[in-house]
Amino acid sequence: MESGPAIFTGVVFALFGGALLLWTAVRVRRREPVALGVRTGTSAVVTTVTSLVALAVAAWCFTRL
Repeated sequence: MESGPAIFTGVVFALFGGALLLWTAVRVRRREPVALGVRTGTSAVVTTVTSLVALAVAAWCFTRL
């Protein structure tokens, strides 16, 4: 990968993963539903895994510089 696109993609994935992880933590801490119509535990696990995958992809992009 070239440096420019790798940096841009890494930043996008890092921002998305970090924001999703923060939002999920706040919703769970307030005991509010993370997703409508889904059990809180299930939706919290799915969103946490999704945010960790996004952060892992961001880290992978940054290692490609």
